[in-house]
Amino acid sequence: MWTHNPCMAKNLTISVDEELLARARTLAAKQGTSVNALLRGFLETLVGKQPGELVADELLMLMGTQGGRSGGRKIGRDELYEDRIG
Repeated sequence: MWTHNPCMAKNLTISVDEELLARARTLAAKQGTSVNALLRGFLETLVGKQPGELVADELLMLMGTQGGRSGGRKIGRDELYEDRIG
């Protein structure tokens, strides 16, 4: 997920039909985001990103959506690799 940096952001004004805006707001609410964030994401997809940014975004998304199985327990290196070392 890209982090919005207000210091680097520029405002953009667009005109859309009221019904379209209402549907966009509904979609944004269902996704727990804003219309602004939806449009920003669309523009990023449209113009493309640097490969590293795409990988970082995917990893951040996975970290946020996939639960770990450690239960909060810290796993040491030896324990992590014990099945490979023998």
